[in-house]
Amino acid sequence: MRKPSVLVSLITCENDFQLGQAVAAEQAAARLGIGISITFAENDAVNQSQQLLNVIHNKTERPDAILVESVGTGMNQVAKAAVEAGIGWGIVNREVDYLPELRRIARAPVFALTGDHREVGEIQAKQFEALLKGDDGGILYIEGPSAGTTARLRSGGNECCEKAGHSGNHNQR
Repeated sequence: MRKPSVLVSLITCENDFQLGQAVAAEQAAARLGIGISITFAENDAVNQSQQLLNVIHNKTERPDAILVESVGTGMNQVAKAAVEAGIGWGIVNREVDYLPELRRIARAPVFALTGDHREVGEIQAKQFEALLKGDDGGILYIEGPSAGTTARLRSGGNECCEKAGHSGNHNQR
């Protein structure tokens, strides 16, 4: 009997967090007795899409599921291609609106997994407040791309720092 296999597609191998995700995925796969392949997109959305489409269209070595942390997009068309090929689809750290549509046609699991980024922003704001006691300092706060939901949600959580009168003490990009 062939053991189930999962392809994990990550953003870059030049980031400790991404490398940590790869190690955690390999450990989980070993514990569960499933096969795993890990690819890195090198911060290139087109490269990531092509890598995934190549795997999806390879009928002889197709994984049972794909778990992806996408570069910059929700990968709607790639997700649809995977589901149409009978491959499970999971997207990590990104909110997407296409999941209900895919679930209607899927023969395998389709899901998104993400943290509560607004709450993360609120935690960051509390940390900023603690650092800014006495108002004799400043914080440079750099967000991710403004088109991404993660940055918008974390920024929204950070509004409590601004409401406390510290909006001039940190810069947002």
